[in-house]
Amino acid sequence: MPRLIDLIDVATVPMAITLGMVEEHRAEGHVIYSMEALPAYHNPLGTVHGGIYSDLADMAMGIAMLTTLADGEAMTTIELKINYFRPVITGRMVAEARVIHRGRTSGFIECDVRDGQGRLVAKSSSTCVLLTGDRAAPIFARYAS
Repeated sequence: MPRLIDLIDVATVPMAITLGMVEEHRAEGHVIYSMEALPAYHNPLGTVHGGIYSDLADMAMGIAMLTTLADGEAMTTIELKINYFRPVITGRMVAEARVIHRGRTSGFIECDVRDGQGRLVAKSSSTCVLLTGDRAAPIFARYAS
């Protein structure tokens, strides 16, 4: 089986398209994604909904983890945590994710979300479980030609 990261065209992921996410950097274990915070993403208080912060962070952390996988390996998130530090109303949001630990069966990723002025607006972490063999097959089947 090939590397999963080589099969995924992030530009075609529906959630990334909906939110206008753009990949700015990709290296093994490290990615940067950005998007524009729009009024359409506001909560009842007039600031960007926390789920949007989480979507951006989750995308960045997932892709960062995917960059570390070998042929035939897949992964899925089993835990995600986010802390919010300041509101965003509009403007650029940037998520920088780094794989902190990549073991044989799991991985741990952290992500800083910053606003357009570079201020830390949220910090997130994620735990992923690695899948191989029959457990990875359904994920690879999605990308079979």
